[in-house]
Amino acid sequence: MMFDGLLNLPWWGKLLVLLVLVQITIAGVTLYLHRCQAHRALELHPIVSHFFRFWLWLTTGMITREWAAIHRKHHAKCETAEDPHSPQVLGINRVLFAGVFLYVKESHVAETIQRYGHGTPDDWLERHIYTPNHKKGIVLMLIANVLLFGAVPGLLMWGVQMAWIPFWAAGVINGIGHFWGYRKFQTGDASTNIVPVALWIGGEELHNNHHAFPTSAKFSVQWYEFDLGWLYIRTLSALGLARAKKTVPVVRLAPAPHAVDAGTLQAIATNRYEVLAKYAKSMKQAWNEEVAKLREKQLFADNATARRLRLCITRGTARTPAEREAVARALASSPRLATLYAMREELAKTWERSTLSTDQLVQQLRDWCDRAETSGIEALADFSQRLRRYAPA
Repeated sequence: MMFDGLLNLPWWGKLLVLLVLVQITIAGVTLYLHRCQAHRALELHPIVSHFFRFWLWLTTGMITREWAAIHRKHHAKCETAEDPHSPQVLGINRVLFAGVFLYVKESHVAETIQRYGHGTPDDWLERHIYTPNHKKGIVLMLIANVLLFGAVPGLLMWGVQMAWIPFWAAGVINGIGHFWGYRKFQTGDASTNIVPVALWIGGEELHNNHHAFPTSAKFSVQWYEFDLGWLYIRTLSALGLARAKKTVPVVRLAPAPHAVDAGTLQAIATNRYEVLAKYAKSMKQAWNEEVAKLREKQLFADNATARRLRLCITRGTARTPAEREAVARALASSPRLATLYAMREELAKTWERSTLSTDQLVQQLRDWCDRAETSGIEALADFSQRLRRYAPA
């Protein structure tokens, strides 16, 4: 008679247990590795922190320092040749189906681990158990599965556990999360929110929100978005086992436009990606009017080309030589479009000029608003009036 495991569960019981086990692993990745270790957005009680470290040692074999370092480098070098796993650079198929191999490859780059792996656990357990024996944990998991659930079911369950994070996290989040979905914030990368109700991968599906505010412990922003990881955090917080250190800032608008001051500058810089998203949305009608004129000049071959060019201009995402050439040609053919583009680029640099004093940045923002309101472009003037209403929270 075939050994059916110490628990002797029916097939549906084993399936239910498997789903629970992989969700615990996902919780470990998103809460411990991602929000707590990589971004310091979350504090976990030592008991919870070590439970996740131990569990991930059993179910993934990942080393905390390596994971945090590779993820931090991804944020620092996003969508460039140095990004460890950008589908915009490497192609969606390579990241989606071979993301785990990209992770392993980067984990062998000593400079990455040394530069970006600071502040992660370096205690006796890490130095003597988890790091040098990181592959032994998954062997123990295999033995436990076989003993508890039987030889064949245990092996199959272990296989799913081993493949879950490499595919869903290293593949889907790193791949689809920079390739397809919707964007709430106009970040400088290609990050997207895959779905608004983020249940399957612990909230990581809200990837654009995370790239806009990487130090936020909460990934959901809109009322219709749900971050399962945040529910876990709220539950642990109620039990005194976790504390969110930072969340997404709330946009605060004054009742009426006011003179630009340091408070306005601070509020705009804090909500910079929301500002750029509002700019793109506000300029949509003006863009459509200019496109109609350019189509008459036969500058665009089809609507798809016009749509791609609109994204390049309104989001500042022209990356390839062909895209940059198309943008330059469109701007040269439309002074009004050139103004909208130049004003966007100038606004985006307001919070990047770290060498200027606050007074200088405030004066530049004032000049920007004055020129926007006298540009003769109604949408630009209206946006400037809204910009003057930003107030610090």
